[in-house]
Amino acid sequence: VIQECYVQTTAREYAKMYAAEAEHLEGFGEVPEIIPIFLVHRPANNIPYATVEEELVGDFVKYSVRDGKEINFLRRDSEAGQKCCTFQHWVYEKTSGSLLVTDLQGVGMKLTDVGIATQAKGYKGFKGNCSISFIEQFRALHQCNKYCEMLGLKSLRTTHQKQRKTTSMKSKNLSNSSTIKKTVPKKAREPRDFISSEH
Repeated sequence: VIQECYVQTTAREYAKMYAAEAEHLEGFGEVPEIIPIFLVHRPANNIPYATVEEELVGDFVKYSVRDGKEINFLRRDSEAGQKCCTFQHWVYEKTSGSLLVTDLQGVGMKLTDVGIATQAKGYKGFKGNCSISFIEQFRALHQCNKYCEMLGLKSLRTTHQKQRKTTSMKSKNLSNSSTIKKTVPKKAREPRDFISSEH
């Protein structure tokens, strides 16, 4: 229960920063809000801790899911869904890909019961409650929309492709360097080995 409050409160703080940045943009409009959640201690009860939050009335929609596999047309086509995707992209970029708010769901622009994925080491002392793989899935599957463009967010597809090319280039260079080492005499190789181990 404490972890649930911790995650939602953290996501709420990111949502406030996102709103502050978006409110100055002409035509952006309303921004999704993650509602506050409160921890209540009830010592006389069999279950001494509970959470309390605002009741959301209306159609409850999942705008994003934890595993990235569900195709949700309400997420893709609705204003709230697109702004939730942009919020995820914004957080991802602000944290240099170290944190992702996921499992965004709620009624209209009011969201609750969110999740957060972080890299294994966490981000600034915070560790999420979702698998690290959600970050990679988001980077591979996210499609930018007009709100991403309005905020000036960089396309993740270009970044993802560049990272894959860099990785494949490194592996080619490594295989080439091992071939070169075989043809260089041992005495000439020793100083280079020392230098490359430093890097």
